Amino acid sequence: MDISQQPSAGPRGAGAGATWGSAPCPVVVADPSGGVVGTNAAAAVLFPDATAGTWLRDVVPAWIADAHARLRGIVPGPRTAGPGPGTTVHGTVGDRTFEAHPTPTGDGDVMWWLLDDTDRRLAEDALRTERERAAFLAGASSALLSSLNLERCMEVTAELAAQHLADAAVIVAPPRGRKVRLTFCGPDGEVVHRTVQDDVRHLPGLAEALRGFPPVPSRWIDPAAVPAWAVPEGFTGPVGSAVVTPLPGHGVPAGALILLRSGRHTAFTESEEIFARLFASRAGAAMSAARMYAEQAAITATLMRELLPPRLHAVHGVEFAGRYRPAGMAERVGGDFYDVHPAAEEGQETLVVLGDVCGKGLEAAVLTGKIRNTVQALLPLAEDHQRLLGLLNGALMNSHHTRFATLAMASVVRRAGVVRLRVTSAGHPAPLIVRADGTVEQARTRGTLIGAFRDVSSTTAQVELAPGETCLFFTDGITEARGGPLGDEYFGLPRLESALARCAGMPAEAVVEHVQMLAAQWVGRGGHDDMATVAVTAPHHAHLSAVNGHTRGRYTA
Repeated sequence: MDISQQPSAGPRGAGAGATWGSAPCPVVVADPSGGVVGTNAAAAVLFPDATAGTWLRDVVPAWIADAHARLRGIVPGPRTAGPGPGTTVHGTVGDRTFEAHPTPTGDGDVMWWLLDDTDRRLAEDALRTERERAAFLAGASSALLSSLNLERCMEVTAELAAQHLADAAVIVAPPRGRKVRLTFCGPDGEVVHRTVQDDVRHLPGLAEALRGFPPVPSRWIDPAAVPAWAVPEGFTGPVGSAVVTPLPGHGVPAGALILLRSGRHTAFTESEEIFARLFASRAGAAMSAARMYAEQAAITATLMRELLPPRLHAVHGVEFAGRYRPAGMAERVGGDFYDVHPAAEEGQETLVVLGDVCGKGLEAAVLTGKIRNTVQALLPLAEDHQRLLGLLNGALMNSHHTRFATLAMASVVRRAGVVRLRVTSAGHPAPLIVRADGTVEQARTRGTLIGAFRDVSSTTAQVELAPGETCLFFTDGITEARGGPLGDEYFGLPRLESALARCAGMPAEAVVEHVQMLAAQWVGRGGHDDMATVAVTAPHHAHLSAVNGHTRGRYTA
C-alpha cells in the first residue's frame, strides 16, 4: 500500500470516511504497517501532525502506537499478549486521559476511536478518595473513643495524623500561662510528650485555634515562621507547609492540631485542609470527653475518699477491725457504714458507730456521709448516747431526705485489763459477744430507728470483755444474705452465732474476715445487700509503752 494515499481516496476511504469522518470523538485510521491512513476533524485538532502518509509512532503518543503494533503483530511475541479486537487501552494526551478502542476494517486497517474519560476518571478518583477518607474517619473515631484516658487519646490523635495526613503532627493542649503541653509524632511514628514555655502567638493561627476560632488557610502560614518547639525531633529538612486547626470540644476547645509537611512533598490542598478539620473535630470531641471524664473521676475519687469506711487499728489497748462489702460489684460505697472516733487520752472512751441507711447505692451513700459528719460534730456529747441519737434524729428529720437509718454505737474504754463497752442500738440488730470459752451472747440493747419519728428512745447495755473476747457489730446484710444450697435461704442469726463461736480467742481482724468470708460463700454469685462488720476485741496481752521515750505511755497490743 502507498501510505501517502489519503483515506478518502480509493476504495478504503470511500465508505469508511462517510462513517467516521464526522464522528465527534477523535478517530485515527492506520494500516497494518503503522502508517496513518487518515484522521477526522477531532483527531486533527488533537494530533495536528497525524496526516496521511505519516508514521503512527511519530505523530501519536507511544501508548497508542505500541497498542497498534501489538494488535497487528508488528512487534515480536505472541499476538495474544497484546490487545485484540475490541480491547481498550488507556493513556494520556497532554493533561487529558483517553480510552482508545480499536476497530479492524474489512481491508486490514484499524480505526482507533479515542474517548476522553478525564472527567470520569477524576470523578472515580474523587469517589475513591472520599471512600478512603470515610473509612479512615470511621476507624479513627473507633480508635479515639476506645479509651477515656486523655493522654492515650492525644497519642492516638498524633499517630493517626502523622500516618495519614502529614509527615508530622503536634497536639497542643490548652496552655496554662506560658506552659504549653505538646504531644509529638514524627515520621518515625514515635510519640513524645513535652512541656515547653513559650508564647503560642509565635505560630500564626495557633492562638486563635486554641480559642476555638476557625483555622486560617495554610497558604497564609509562612513555613519559616513555624517555631522550633513545634517541630518534632527526627523531622528531616525544612518545613514546606503547615496546617493549624482547632480541636473543638464540648463547649471548650480541646486544643489545637498542627500538621507539618517537609519541603520535599506537595503543599496541603484545600481539600486536604477540609479533611484535616473533619478529623480534628472527631479528635477534639474524643479528647474533650476524655478530659471531662478525668475531671469527673478526680472529683468522684475525692468525694469517695470521704465516703469510704476507714481502716481501723488498735486504739488505747483495744483492737478494732472493720470490713465492708457493697451490694454492687461496680460500687465502692453504699448504705452501710462504720466509724471509730478514738479518745483523745488514755482512760477516756472511744466511740464506735455502725449504721445502715435504708436503700443502697450512691443516694444511700450520700446520707451515710451526712450521718457520719453529724456524729463527728456531736462527739463532745458522745457520753450521753440518748442525747446524741436525739440530735442526730432531729438533723435527719429536718433534711430533704426521706430515708431512715438504723444505728448501733458503743463507748469503749480499757481499764485494769478489762475492756468495758456501753452499747446502744437505735433500731439496729444488737451486737454479739463472743466469750473466751466460745459462748455467744447478744447485747441487751434496743431502740427506735432514726430519721423516721420525731421522738426516739433506746436502752444502753453494759458489756465487759475479758482478754480474747470480742463484741461484733454487724448489719442485716450479713444475716439476710440469701444463698445456700438452694440459693434462697437466709444466712440467719443462728449461723452467724455458730460461726462466731469458732472465733473465740481470735484477733479482731480474723473475726471480721471470717464472718465476711462465710457470708460471701453463702451468697455465691447471687445478689446481696451491703455488708458491714466491726469487731471490738480485748487483746490477750497489752502493755504501756512510751513513744520516743518522751510522751505519755499508751497501750499497744
